[in-house]
Amino acid sequence: MIAKSCRKLLVSFSLWHLLLSLGDSYDSRSIFSSAMSVASAASSTPPSATMECAVIGVGVLGTSLCKQLLRDPDLKNLKVTGFTKSDKRHSDILKEVLGDDEQYADRFELRTAGNGESGKKFNHCVFCAPPSGFEDYPAAVKESINNLWMKQTEDNANGAFVFTSSGGIFGSGGDDVDVSPVVTESSPLPSTITPRIEKLVNAEKEVTKQKGGFVLRLAGLYLLDRGAHNFWLGDTKELAKAEVGGRADGMINLLHYDDAAGASLAALKKSIKGGSASEEGRKFLVSDGHPQTRQQICEASLKNKRYADRTLPKFTGSIENGDPIGKVYDGSYTNKFLEWSPIYESFDKFMSS
Repeated sequence: MIAKSCRKLLVSFSLWHLLLSLGDSYDSRSIFSSAMSVASAASSTPPSATMECAVIGVGVLGTSLCKQLLRDPDLKNLKVTGFTKSDKRHSDILKEVLGDDEQYADRFELRTAGNGESGKKFNHCVFCAPPSGFEDYPAAVKESINNLWMKQTEDNANGAFVFTSSGGIFGSGGDDVDVSPVVTESSPLPSTITPRIEKLVNAEKEVTKQKGGFVLRLAGLYLLDRGAHNFWLGDTKELAKAEVGGRADGMINLLHYDDAAGASLAALKKSIKGGSASEEGRKFLVSDGHPQTRQQICEASLKNKRYADRTLPKFTGSIENGDPIGKVYDGSYTNKFLEWSPIYESFDKFMSS
């Protein structure tokens, strides 16, 4: 009896030793074509309850996401690493993410492409870098999946890879000039695929191949000084556009940057809770649920003191020219599944606040 117990103890010890020795067998390839400038992880890392998340692309959306990840009360043991292509904005990003409170400093770091290599992988990844920064966008997403993410394994059962795509993948809204087609997560893509849409389609395919993959198709993003309204009305009165392409009554679906980050956070938490049982990745459609016409967007903006001295531009699109009226997003399934709702209910209310 004693000998049998000893044999069990010896086997358990041997398995434990093996797991420790394999714990840091990282893939040494980099996320981008150039390598990351961080020191390699130590050769042996003891087991820990701490989870780690990589945020690829720390622009406006990525910065907001990092802030929310660090401050979420359910993720107190989460360490966040942001990946950028250069260190030009690192000091600004650190200031924005950490603020004046240094309590999050030990859970956040930035890494840069180009100077060194790390084979470290992360429990979770959020890819929110835009296509404009890559010659081959789908390849960049695939590289991140293979080289940065642990994927869903026995030791990382609830790992998530969240990819922020765009609702622009559905095109301009079809050929209907009178009625806005309603778009959901399962709506078919347009028959005519532009190069921009093709990039997104191929990038999404890399994510949906993966168990634990989340594709978030985001509505048009905005801040007070960023978005379609700012492009039309200008940073100053002198830069305002006299004419704007498209119909005045053409529909635009909108989403505040902070809400886009919040939806990404919700997807991550859904996976951590074990809510991603599908063998393949899932697609979601994210908006504030209150689409606005081009004219309504401009009128709402004029209520804010930043744009109070502007005037409405002339909209050059028309039914007579066959310009489509645009599409309307129905993200009700997404909201329910992710247990998420926007902080900023609508663009009009945001501009009026």
